[in-house]
Amino acid sequence: MKNGYRPGMRQLSSLDAQFLALENPRQTGHVASLGVYDTSTAPGGELTAADMKQLLTDRLHLLPPLRWRLVDVPFNADYPYWVDDPDFDLDFHVRELALPSPGDEHQLAEQIARLHSRPLDRARPLWELYVISGLLDGHTAVYTKIHHAVIDGVSGAEITGMLLDLTPEIRQIPPEQPLTAGRRPSGVEMLARAALGLPRYPLRFVRSIPSAIPNLEDTQLAAIPGAVSLGRAVSRVQSLVGGPERVERASLKTPKTSFNTRISPHRRFAFGQLDLDRVKAVKSAYDVTVNDVIVTICAGAVRRWLKEHHELPREPLVAQIPVSVRTTEQAGTYGNRILMLGVPLFTDIKDPVKRLQRTSQELQVMKDRHRALPAQLLQDVNHFIPPALFSRAARATFRLATTVGRPQWNLVISNVPGPQFPLYCAGARMVAHYPVSVITDGIGLNITAMSYDGHVDIGIIADRDQMPDVWRLISWLDDSLAELEKAVDA
Repeated sequence: MKNGYRPGMRQLSSLDAQFLALENPRQTGHVASLGVYDTSTAPGGELTAADMKQLLTDRLHLLPPLRWRLVDVPFNADYPYWVDDPDFDLDFHVRELALPSPGDEHQLAEQIARLHSRPLDRARPLWELYVISGLLDGHTAVYTKIHHAVIDGVSGAEITGMLLDLTPEIRQIPPEQPLTAGRRPSGVEMLARAALGLPRYPLRFVRSIPSAIPNLEDTQLAAIPGAVSLGRAVSRVQSLVGGPERVERASLKTPKTSFNTRISPHRRFAFGQLDLDRVKAVKSAYDVTVNDVIVTICAGAVRRWLKEHHELPREPLVAQIPVSVRTTEQAGTYGNRILMLGVPLFTDIKDPVKRLQRTSQELQVMKDRHRALPAQLLQDVNHFIPPALFSRAARATFRLATTVGRPQWNLVISNVPGPQFPLYCAGARMVAHYPVSVITDGIGLNITAMSYDGHVDIGIIADRDQMPDVWRLISWLDDSLAELEKAVDA
């Protein structure tokens, strides 16, 4: 609920369940953020685990997912449920640690990489928060991870917004009602619900075909061999008989790199900032968008990494771009409402200006395709694989990325616009907000950017074995932006 905590049970969607299904001893399904805070504005000049516990206690009624615990349906006959945890223990979820001296950014990144490699305990609500002191500049960091099955980027921002204030003064938000845990459904009850849904499944499947089949290349089913060709063929037939016109894009042939193989259990993390005014100046000079510039400088940095490692392909890479399909009516509902769209990443183009121009063109095609997609596409795709088979099918799809031919995508690039004014947590001013995202087999590199208060905060997560030198990408992002600035001056 948007305006208060209500106990109950809620079933996961197939996309939510996919982030659970991908987990194994080597890969996890949680996302995270690393907030860095100037504690000089906080009461007492510090930010501690006790402060965070008090803040969470005061606002927990506004944050229902933090009390949700996962309950599986017997025999995996249906998608799992979230239920209110009757044994919720805030002390388990909020922890405190300190970096050894000197506490520089590389030590912080190494600590985050270790924490991010650890899976969440499925016997409890799927989130953890760490208050990290001992930073070289005297700031305090807060690393928060929560399972992607619970939130996507938009719903995660809603949770963050509940915890942050616009001034150093801590808002007092009285609870609407006492917090009580909801009733946990019995195994018999969940099986009965699954049985009641079975007769409706074939009908939902048939109804979803006209919407889902022509758009398979824009869904998680695109990794299935032949799915994209089938979708395009059906789309052409539909257009011949007066169906909706689709925005076509060229077929993407994804090259294979060293970060498109099976990942290890270990991670590398690096983070950095770019001045947003520099990005906007390039945007204005070439009449493109901020997102066009961000994706282009990511392409420039990745191109340099590939060249340094003698892996630069002749064709462009393919980047996965998460796009929200959440409507205003779905605000506050949590879960995942995103599509994963693929766009060329022009690492094959040496000239930075030409790279920017081609990137802008392709991202515009992606936007046009997104607008043309049926509103119910995400819901219709959910009906293609029965829940009882979903986990095995999802894991098989991920295996295809590393065992059969080319991967579907090479890496993930995401750019999230954020507030351009300072925010405060328990009175401490947030000076940076770095995303820490997910990598999987076949997609061992994720670059996520978030703009905040005049800068772009970038977090890069990679497999430790595939990309041990991930910090070089941070400096090359700045170099890639400088190349565009130099071209403007010229």
